[in-house]
Amino acid sequence: MSTDRFADYGRPRRVDGGLRARSARGAIGRSWWSRRFLEVLESFALGTRLTRGRSYARAGQVLRLDVAPGRVSAEVQGSRPQPYQVSIALTPFPAALWSRIETELAGQAFFSARLLAGDLPDELEELFVAAGAPLFPTGVDELTQRCNCPDFAVPCKHLAATFYLLAEAFDADPFELLHWRGRSRAELLDQLRARRAEATGAPPPPEPDGPPTPDDAASAVDVPASPAGAARALAGLSATPMAEAPDRFWSPPVPLPDRPPRLATGPDLLLRQLGPPVPGIGGPGLLERLRRAYRAFGPADR
Repeated sequence: MSTDRFADYGRPRRVDGGLRARSARGAIGRSWWSRRFLEVLESFALGTRLTRGRSYARAGQVLRLDVAPGRVSAEVQGSRPQPYQVSIALTPFPAALWSRIETELAGQAFFSARLLAGDLPDELEELFVAAGAPLFPTGVDELTQRCNCPDFAVPCKHLAATFYLLAEAFDADPFELLHWRGRSRAELLDQLRARRAEATGAPPPPEPDGPPTPDDAASAVDVPASPAGAARALAGLSATPMAEAPDRFWSPPVPLPDRPPRLATGPDLLLRQLGPPVPGIGGPGLLERLRRAYRAFGPADR
């Protein structure tokens, strides 16, 4: 029995058709939300433990990865015949909180347009923080990490590999992050369309057949969807030739939507413009600790 307990400390069994990390070397995560997710994990002093799973993620040892409200589940092949069952739980936001956030998002055309176009603007994190519901976990105790392997370390290499693949899943579809917190892409976008239509008095736009496109974003900010129609409306020439109305050429016949000002944010956002510090002075974990310090000092400065 004691021999079997340490059976997983050898080389993992080779896998065909596993989920392989797209990054072959260097850092994993390309978008701001996936990099932030890994920065947060590393700030919990998990950095050295996470690296144990990087080779697993790149070798395709993760067989399955599913994201559901409040839980990520995966199967990871180790050195034993049966894959290990992995789960990472994070409390989803309650429906009442999501309703408040959706009202806030729908009230600003900038957010509606970006989300309908399939993008998460960086200001979104601050909106969640202001609502008292940080999008990312603020402590390691908010994550319930489970793996049925014999390794007592948390995270083990199977959990760590799952974290890396999860970050890349956020790269591929940023709405998976919101889904983990309790709202799927379809639910969120349906709510935004309905609330925007209620606010503007216009009927909700038809549901798209496929993923959101930039045309969806155009309808969210109430401008003509047709490029030709937009050009005519902006120039004011839909019915009158330009030569007959030169004084109206530069005046739009309909009010144009103003991009709302960026959210009032603290100085910690400047850290996003910088790369992570080198490992010798703390690496990404230092970046997250500085961000928390700036947020703590911010209210006193104001």
